[in-house]
Amino acid sequence: MHSTKLRRKVAPANGVLDNSADKQDQLLLSAAICNGEDLGPFVRKAFASGKPETLLHNLRQFARSKESEIEEVCKAHYQDFILAVDDLRSLLSDVDLLKSALSDSNSKLQSVAGPLLTVLDSYIEAQTVSRNVNLALTLIMSCIKLMELCSRANHHLSSGNFYMALKCVDVIESELLDKTPSSALKRMLEKKIPEIRSHIERKVSKEFGDWLVEIRVVSRNLGQLAIGQASAARQREEDLRIKQRQAEEQSRLSLRDCVYALQEEDDDDGLNVGIGDDVKDGHSNGTGLLGFDLTPLYRAYHVHQTLGLEDRFKQYYFENRKLQLTSDFQVSSMTPFLESHQTFFAQIAGFFIVEDRILRTGGGLISRMDVENLWETAVSKMCSVLEDQFSRMQTANHLLLIKDYVSLLGVTLRRYGYPVDALLDVLSKHRDKYHELLLSDCRKQIAEALAADKFEQMLMKKEYEYSMNVLSFQIQTSDIIPAFPYVAPFSSTVPDCCRIVRSFIEDSVSFMSYGGQLDFFDVVKKYLDRLLSEVLDEALLKLINTSVHGVSQAMQVAANMAVMEHACDFFFRHAAQLSGIPLRMAERCRRQFPLNKARDAAEEMLSGLLKQKADGFMTLIENVNWMADEPIQSGNEYVNEVIIYLETLVSTAQQILPVRVLKRVLQDVLFHISETIVGTLFGDSVKRFNVNAIMGIDVDIRLLESFADNLASSFSEGDTNQLGAALAEIRQLINLLLSNHPENFLNPVIRERSYNTLDYRKVVTISEKLRDPSDRLFGTFGSRGARQNPKKKSLDALIKRLKDVS
Repeated sequence: MHSTKLRRKVAPANGVLDNSADKQDQLLLSAAICNGEDLGPFVRKAFASGKPETLLHNLRQFARSKESEIEEVCKAHYQDFILAVDDLRSLLSDVDLLKSALSDSNSKLQSVAGPLLTVLDSYIEAQTVSRNVNLALTLIMSCIKLMELCSRANHHLSSGNFYMALKCVDVIESELLDKTPSSALKRMLEKKIPEIRSHIERKVSKEFGDWLVEIRVVSRNLGQLAIGQASAARQREEDLRIKQRQAEEQSRLSLRDCVYALQEEDDDDGLNVGIGDDVKDGHSNGTGLLGFDLTPLYRAYHVHQTLGLEDRFKQYYFENRKLQLTSDFQVSSMTPFLESHQTFFAQIAGFFIVEDRILRTGGGLISRMDVENLWETAVSKMCSVLEDQFSRMQTANHLLLIKDYVSLLGVTLRRYGYPVDALLDVLSKHRDKYHELLLSDCRKQIAEALAADKFEQMLMKKEYEYSMNVLSFQIQTSDIIPAFPYVAPFSSTVPDCCRIVRSFIEDSVSFMSYGGQLDFFDVVKKYLDRLLSEVLDEALLKLINTSVHGVSQAMQVAANMAVMEHACDFFFRHAAQLSGIPLRMAERCRRQFPLNKARDAAEEMLSGLLKQKADGFMTLIENVNWMADEPIQSGNEYVNEVIIYLETLVSTAQQILPVRVLKRVLQDVLFHISETIVGTLFGDSVKRFNVNAIMGIDVDIRLLESFADNLASSFSEGDTNQLGAALAEIRQLINLLLSNHPENFLNPVIRERSYNTLDYRKVVTISEKLRDPSDRLFGTFGSRGARQNPKKKSLDALIKRLKDVS
């Protein structure tokens, strides 16, 4: 498209184009030449068609057409050329005038410049002298500077400032030595500079060696101080928790008298004060607490950096510190680990506190990777030492002491960024062994406490004794402080066992605390259950089965068990509080009374002894006249004796036994009395009896029921009804024998309502023994034709039906 536009631009406009091919070729050729295009295609086409003459003709014709244009251009520029020639001719005359003027000026200049050249020569000579003088001054100043630096280096050497001395030597060597004009001075410096460096290296190496010896003692003291501060912080936390628990307890008891106090927070980071906190140029001078001085170390490091021996010093430092740590791992076989464990762990703690400081302020003296490798080695060794020592220990208190110190070590070093999970895992691994040892210790203590029990009510003469033995375990029966001297319903065994259990809880929580496990209440509760159900319960069972021989002793043990129920509630609340668990959650996961075996055994023992006493009085039932002519109005002798004993028993038991325990025991005794009377009527000792005898037994039962009713002021209505229900069997039997229609026993509805405790076999046997007062020996022969008693007839029918059923 571009070439087409150009053709249109230069296309001739001198007539109408011929349609012939030659004319077209000529126009194309003319356009190509005007546009400066390549004529190769036209030449190839002419020779290809065999008509080169046509091409030559066209070229000649184009040349002729351009000659006229050339002539016109020449004519246009000829006049300008003539004018230019005229200007050149006038310029030649001006040039000649300028040449003569320049010649005159040169002559004048030569005459004037002669004196100036003489002055210039003098100036150049003076300048050369000045340059020489300046050079001499420069060399003198260089020597002076060199001597000043030498003097300064000597001063630094004499004052022990080796780093600055090396800096002076480096400046002398790098900047002034090669420029020194004095060869003698230069030779002297070249000899002395290496000697100075060697001297400085020896001095700082000696100082570093002394520092390595000193830092071991400092590390031990530093570790003890750091762990001591962690212990103090932990104690403050414990004190705060105690106050919080007291506040919660006051809130639980709805006490309005609250005490508020301002808590003053101590600086927990006090250990860092003075331990190399002065930092200059990125490095700490380390002067501070307990002589913890890193200056010799950093001086040696700077000097070796200046000497170009940085890597060698780093390796030397790391190897020496590694050897020191390895020596710290040695556990003396001559000293018990319980006595040396604090020194052992404090030494390691101080070592890594120092390394942490050097890592952060040493300017790359030791890398984080190197510190981590040292820590991994230390953790592995400490874990193996703990495993070995724990496996040998047979005392729970010793294991707890070491565990507490190791946990403090973990708290201390965790503040510096060291991972301590592996150490805490070792402590958790020996949790079961610790509690087994603790259970064994408590078993011995409980056995000793129970062996010392005299089965007597505890006498407290002072309020502090009441607070120590009652309030501290929340086993008081009233919030009102009693008058003193105060006789408690329990014996000395109860507070002694409570103290043992409370100590167990506190030791268990102490072991589980700060061991990496936040929620450990379930673990403490599990071992507390074991202590109560396996240790204390079994010990009490053994005491009951082997040492209780009288009613008073059995009653005291039963009273103790009732108090222990309240104490067990306190134990679980105390464990929850120490474990940081809300009381409502602890109440939610409470289980049944863990001492139920001992409680049931104590009540069974008391009931058994009371039954034996009652059996002694019940032997008087042999004196009952079973064929009495008239019913007894005031009760038989045996029941009067039993009631007198029971009333005496109740008056004594009410002072120490809870109502529910006394109710269960009395209910058991009354039920036994009922069974005894029924057994007597059912047994072979009674061959026959009449209605008068049964009416006398009815009076006896009424007396017993009256005794139960008289206890209504001490018991609830439900408890009183349960006491009466204990006599249900003998009452229903007497009612049946005195009934006018005993055959109603065969009615299922009436039997379920009125005779549900009776066994029909016993009813048959006892009913057969009932005789009518009119019955006499051989009475059936004389009264065969007489009218039979309807009640007797009904009873006989009942007996016959029951025999048929059986």
